[in-house]
Amino acid sequence: MKHRIIESINEEVLKKSVQRARERGIILPKFAEQKNPASVPAKIVERLAGVGLWDVNPLNLFRITWHNEPKPRGGGFGEGNWIEFPPELTGVDARIVGLVGKWFPTGAHKVGAAYGCLVPRLISGNFDPTTQKAVWPSTGNYCRGGAYDCALLACPAIAILPEGMSRERFEWLREIGTDEIIATPGTESNVKEIYDKCWELRKERGDGIVIFNQFEEFGNAIWHYHMTGSIVEQIYERHIKTDRSRLSGYISATGSAGTIAAGDYLRTRYPAIRVTATEALQCPTLYQFGFGEHRIEGIGDKHVPWIHNVKNTDMVCAVDDEQTMQLLRLFNEEAGAEVLAERGVGESLVKQLPLLGISSICNVVAAIKTAKYYDMDGRDVLFTPLTDSMELYGSRFREARDQYGPYSRTDALVNAARYLDATSTDHMRELAYHDRKCLHNFKYFTWIEQQGRTSEELHELWDDDFWAEIFSQEQLDEWDRLIEQFNEATGLLANL
Repeated sequence: MKHRIIESINEEVLKKSVQRARERGIILPKFAEQKNPASVPAKIVERLAGVGLWDVNPLNLFRITWHNEPKPRGGGFGEGNWIEFPPELTGVDARIVGLVGKWFPTGAHKVGAAYGCLVPRLISGNFDPTTQKAVWPSTGNYCRGGAYDCALLACPAIAILPEGMSRERFEWLREIGTDEIIATPGTESNVKEIYDKCWELRKERGDGIVIFNQFEEFGNAIWHYHMTGSIVEQIYERHIKTDRSRLSGYISATGSAGTIAAGDYLRTRYPAIRVTATEALQCPTLYQFGFGEHRIEGIGDKHVPWIHNVKNTDMVCAVDDEQTMQLLRLFNEEAGAEVLAERGVGESLVKQLPLLGISSICNVVAAIKTAKYYDMDGRDVLFTPLTDSMELYGSRFREARDQYGPYSRTDALVNAARYLDATSTDHMRELAYHDRKCLHNFKYFTWIEQQGRTSEELHELWDDDFWAEIFSQEQLDEWDRLIEQFNEATGLLANL
């Protein structure tokens, strides 16, 4: 296979990693086990019964999966967690289904993407946890996921994120003992400042660090292709599919372009699917090569990620951040719950709406817009990830109350009318072949002029065969074979 993530094995470093894992009681889950936890050894499942979902315990590596039982402590595995949003909420007949990310350790699915980046290096001896620190540049959840994985894997971590991100992110990173936390200038939109800090660290520390840049690490996209893509397929096939239904859409904020890679997987199963990339209207990079700042935490912007296969993107949808912030209040205030109930939204769903964080709300809005744009009806099913929950945005919620004051019934009625009923197909860009080629070429200015990539590499990314090899099951199987060898070398799994 030409395009491999693991190009060589460093046996000397690998021995040190095995020794550290043996000393710290670390057993690595295979990617096949994350995809299908029914294959997790029974003795691991038994021990998880006494472990909290967020505990800094190596056993929680086995909870890096969409299949966790929705319990904060002692949960097992099931068929996934999802919410279906009915017409009473969305205003469209199409069935919109959200994958719930809250039930990952750290409360967000990025812990899986980080595992997909770090573990291939660890099991091949291309990261040395005894002499190197793992650097996690991010606008939020990815560096949290990377720092958490490092805590479980006994790997030193450096988290880099903008200083304007929510206070909860910084507090939690300190609580789990992250070695270094670096706040860069700006907010959600200031990705380049994060990259600049990475170059500064490279010059200062040389081989003492390994940078896991989610925007260019294919392990991020590979994890989502296989794990997020397959859970969508399983939920649809087992619980939603009918004789008349069709899986018609997958909607994801671009962010690092990891999560949207699930759309590449779904295209292989449902060729007619529409894949929508979502971003903030206040920073419309894909929509109109624009720039700016916004309040939809966790979606990144001002560039096209290296790992985004834009050839597989059908639509760009720019969502007004004011819409997400006002829906945040509608979905979480008592007056909002009362108005939604009056509109026919069931009590069970109203109680689940706090499972949607800010970017999750953005994704649902984009799903509504996609359904309207393509005239979808009750036969059409659209999936979107609910990356994290309101649990991670308590400070933002309090800020909204301070800014706007108490939330009244009138506020709820206005927000429901303006930000649900009046959702339209404005600020959408359907991508023809040459539109996609333009977005692909736009990568040049970030990745070649600034980040050291080459034109030859950029041309490779336009080749369908490149992505077929990157996402191949063969590559994932290779990683699992190396994980098996790693666990055999520690002897921990065999001696449970």
